[in-house]
Amino acid sequence: MGMFCYQCQETAGGKGCTVRGVCGKNEEVAKLQDLLIYIVKGISNIVTKGKVDVDKLGDANYEVLNSLFMTITNANFDDGSIEKQIRKMLAIRDEMKKSIQTASLHDAAVFSVDTRESMLEKADSVSILATQNEDVRSLREMITYGVKGMAAYAEHAKNIGKERQEIYGFIYEALAATLDDTLSVDDLVGLTLKTGEYGVKVMALLDEANTSRFGNPEVTEVNIGVRKNPAILISGHDLTDLEQLLEQTKGTGVDVYTHSEMLPAHYYPAFKKYDNFVGNYGNAWWKQVGEFESFHGPILFTTNCIVPPKSEEVRRRIFTTGSSGFPGCKHVEADANGKKDFSEIIELAKTLPAPDEIETGSIVGGFAHNQVMAVADKVVEAVKSGAIKKFFVMAGCDGRMKSRDYYTEFAQKLPEDTVILTAGCAKYRYNKLKLGDIGGIPRVLDAGQCNDSYSLAVIALKLKEVFGVDDINQLPIAFNIAWYEQKAVIVLLALLYLGVKNIHLGPTLPGFLSPNVAKVLVENFGIAGIGTVEDDIKLFMD
Repeated sequence: MGMFCYQCQETAGGKGCTVRGVCGKNEEVAKLQDLLIYIVKGISNIVTKGKVDVDKLGDANYEVLNSLFMTITNANFDDGSIEKQIRKMLAIRDEMKKSIQTASLHDAAVFSVDTRESMLEKADSVSILATQNEDVRSLREMITYGVKGMAAYAEHAKNIGKERQEIYGFIYEALAATLDDTLSVDDLVGLTLKTGEYGVKVMALLDEANTSRFGNPEVTEVNIGVRKNPAILISGHDLTDLEQLLEQTKGTGVDVYTHSEMLPAHYYPAFKKYDNFVGNYGNAWWKQVGEFESFHGPILFTTNCIVPPKSEEVRRRIFTTGSSGFPGCKHVEADANGKKDFSEIIELAKTLPAPDEIETGSIVGGFAHNQVMAVADKVVEAVKSGAIKKFFVMAGCDGRMKSRDYYTEFAQKLPEDTVILTAGCAKYRYNKLKLGDIGGIPRVLDAGQCNDSYSLAVIALKLKEVFGVDDINQLPIAFNIAWYEQKAVIVLLALLYLGVKNIHLGPTLPGFLSPNVAKVLVENFGIAGIGTVEDDIKLFMD
């Protein structure tokens, strides 16, 4: 049996990758990832059935987060590191079993493998398609993908020193439930909404972690040109990795640029003290193949999104850390205290040319909830006076498909009395357009990374309070969201839990939605796909 994966928006034919992932992962990596998830579900089965105290699991909790994060789209392509994690998780699972008294464990909690061949053979029997009922399969996968996104955000928070044991508890509960054949479709629908509830909690936790450590984001003008110094490009989402890199590059003559989802780091006050933190290079993740060629210096991936490099020269300049990995690229491990030594990256940078300039000017961001609330009176007055007719939440992900030009055209054709609220790399479709402002309020308000979609929810809830309406859907806010991978899934589930309806999702609906599950989302929440730009704008404005 070949691979089967349909967790991302670009999955082949909108149905599933069966030979090689559109992302670039091969069949062996896909199968090892399936097995790793199955083992984590087995651990979850032990925790729930054995009533294990999550508070006492210590490092096992982190390894569960890391295992889930490693399987997110474009995070880890390294079969060796995934096999190593499988062996680590099997050891944790087997040690955990010794301390519980129950005889009713699932196969995921008791099977054994030893060689790579036996791992791949086992993976064949536990793939996504092992669940034959397509509606149950659809809901199980939606829950699993939501939990993957939740784990990514929880790992970032933990790296800053913030944890909530109830989040670990829910992750175990949810994953164990995906093994339970006694649960009905209605049970799984309820668990899907509960996943959204915990998605809100984990994003609130990460927001607290980021702002307590690095300060509240401020409106910031970010340079998109270059200087003439050797430089390092840092990509991904983990701000603690950036902090350590900036500390280690101080006074070395090496500049640091952000790439893709690391752009919002410029908005945090804590990073403004570094003179060598000089700007953002390039665009969304999928353009990296060409942009890495012209950057010339080393690239550090702290998380997803990696695109397999086409040249060996670029591959030699790529370093990974955390949950990310790619064959042939040096991986930087943390020590027992979470410290990472980036000296090899810094020394390599000194030997390489400065980046080529690919654009000039600047972009503005930093409109997280604290900053927007500071000018709430101005925003409310603009709405009441009619200067602002509607807000459009256009958060989410970017991607390679030509159909994503829709979002650029949509932004360009929106009436001039509308404002775009954005977060995530979807912003690269329109954050460099000259869309102007409304009474000093920019028409594109960038809250930050994909997890900062939480800020957009906080803003909406605050406006609900200010305008005294009972339902968030009564506000002049429309949701036109682009998705790509599993962190977007948890954001979507969080919005559904908060009661947001009539979300338009594109450029295609998820391949993992069965017709019946899609029907439930349409009937209960008004989920819809995208149409033409003109028709959708008319629909939203009406």
